[in-house]
Amino acid sequence: MNPNPVLGVVFHWLGGLASGSFYVAFRPVKRWSWETFWLVGGVFSWIIVPWAVALLMTRDLAATLQETPLHALFWTWFFGLLWGFGGLTFGLTMRYLGMSLGMAVALGYTAAFGTLAPPIFSGAFVPNVLGTTSGRTILAGIFVCLCGIALAGAAGLSKEREMSEEQKRVAIKEFDLKKGLVIATFCGIMSACFSFGLTAGDPIKAITQQHGTPALWQGLPVLVVVLLGGFTTNFVWCTILHIQNRSGREYFKSSGAPLAANYFFSALAGTIWYMQFFFYTMGETQMGAFKFSSWTLHMASIIIFSTLWGIALHEWRGAGRRTRTLVGLSLLVLVTSTGIIGYGNFLGSNRAPAASNR
Repeated sequence: MNPNPVLGVVFHWLGGLASGSFYVAFRPVKRWSWETFWLVGGVFSWIIVPWAVALLMTRDLAATLQETPLHALFWTWFFGLLWGFGGLTFGLTMRYLGMSLGMAVALGYTAAFGTLAPPIFSGAFVPNVLGTTSGRTILAGIFVCLCGIALAGAAGLSKEREMSEEQKRVAIKEFDLKKGLVIATFCGIMSACFSFGLTAGDPIKAITQQHGTPALWQGLPVLVVVLLGGFTTNFVWCTILHIQNRSGREYFKSSGAPLAANYFFSALAGTIWYMQFFFYTMGETQMGAFKFSSWTLHMASIIIFSTLWGIALHEWRGAGRRTRTLVGLSLLVLVTSTGIIGYGNFLGSNRAPAASNR
């Protein structure tokens, strides 16, 4: 299959739309603790939907996983486990740094580590990235993306400065810059492990294609394993919270909670959340030799669409002119970064085969 970077960027935008939208589906959930609706949604996003989609879209899923070397299965699962820690500590990042600064720092680390670490560890960074025009163009796009993330963080900080002291205490009552930066660093690195898990799953991709799975769907069996790792971490943590808060009964006892609606919207949120990586794996297949750039495209798309949702839900209502300008600039820069990265991949896809192996 010949790569098509333009189509790849579109797929990554769709993935970003899913990631930036899934939490909206949780809004109608009533009288359930966080750990309850999070785990219900997670069962769908980490277990049910990945298996259902992979069984439907790929060939011989069970045989593919059985034929995969145990070390490849382990590392794919293990990086998913570490990614789960990133998701859990994301909330602590928000707690100590606030939404704006916390989001910018955590996603900045995630974009940088998740994009650059795989080619560095594989030894392809110097010859194939720094040593080619297409690779350097992609690096420029990654830098522009990080600038866009920084602008998004600056917009959030600007909005917080416009808040009254009472509003600030309510929003970030436990603000701690040093502690927050340490946790944000851990969160960013752990969250980037999803990218490492997808790379560790390359043997699974090769085996599923040997069984006749089209190249476009080769990443779906990998998601089954990576997301199982994420489920492991989140299941253990939610179980601990259930024990501490005695909230396990919420799955069965109404107590004024609309059970059917809660299950429906939690399942919907989980399904939408899974779709981000469904489109991510499709987009990755279109990026050719520079598939590592997919992670930056994913991060940029998430921020673009989550910011648009914030505007639609009036989260920026009352913001001053400077803040609104920063929001608009961040969106413009992030969209520009996806175009630059896509162009870099286009240049790479047009290189002669011999040049691509230098």
